[in-house]
Amino acid sequence: MKIAEILKNTKKALFSFEIVPPLKGHNLEGLYEKLDLLAEFNPLNINITYHQDESVYVPAENGLMRKKVIRKRPGTVALAAAIKNRYPNVETVPHLICGGMTKQDIENILIDLNFLGVENILALRGDPAVGSKYFVPDLEGHAHTDSLVKQIMDLNKGIYLDKELKNTACTNFSVAVAGYPEKHLEAPNAEIDLQYLKQKVDAGADYIVTQMFFDNQKFFEWEKRCREIGITVPIVPAIKPLGKLRDIQTIPQIFSLDMPSDLVKECMKAKDDSEIYQIGIEWCINQSKELIAHGVPAVHYFSVGRTENVREIAKAVF
Repeated sequence: MKIAEILKNTKKALFSFEIVPPLKGHNLEGLYEKLDLLAEFNPLNINITYHQDESVYVPAENGLMRKKVIRKRPGTVALAAAIKNRYPNVETVPHLICGGMTKQDIENILIDLNFLGVENILALRGDPAVGSKYFVPDLEGHAHTDSLVKQIMDLNKGIYLDKELKNTACTNFSVAVAGYPEKHLEAPNAEIDLQYLKQKVDAGADYIVTQMFFDNQKFFEWEKRCREIGITVPIVPAIKPLGKLRDIQTIPQIFSLDMPSDLVKECMKAKDDSEIYQIGIEWCINQSKELIAHGVPAVHYFSVGRTENVREIAKAVF
């Protein structure tokens, strides 16, 4: 079922969250235990992150260095199918990124997802490769998300990279893209960042999931600007509960966002990370309730491998 259509027609705010695949060498049992904690709240969807391969250089036998490619968290596509099988009433949304991928790689992943019955995708450019300051696309890949979205839309029309294919089947993907209430850290300004978002929507994206934010007013103002420039698709705010004191320093640096003064003051008074954990839950509950009162179609949560705090939030809100 296409998530965008559900979002357009829902009469109450829905619940969704994001997970990361297990590290290589681990199995699904530990992840299932975490997902079971949230299943009772009838999530609309579970998003599954995709991680670009990392390249490291190790000594070779000839005394030189050789390149070794590592993927620490494989399994996004298979995990989407596994979750879909275990929780048949929950939609899975695998992330699909431009980074480290050729257009052919992307087409093959899309074919696999289509065969598995996965209809929803979050299309992203992705972060720069580990150790790189700037994003560099594959020579045969996509530099920007709107181009990735267009490839998915082409496949929905039966247009494959191999133009010699005849009588091709059409896929049926619903595509989400990311929006940035406080602008993407690489965007020169907020106005240009909004234009980039509109390009992604114009390319075929049919709903938006935001980057995290901690000040709802920033989201409300940004959402208004989205509507003013003609973005009409559903917008799902995504938020994250703080877990450690260092979050108030690292999150603004990594994601180029502001922490509200009241939140920072509360955190600075905390004795330890266990108190920060509780502050994070309470702040997220209040954020969620205000967003729902505003009329958002859903609230999405970044769990970052932990679901106990998200469960506490869901109990209070949904």
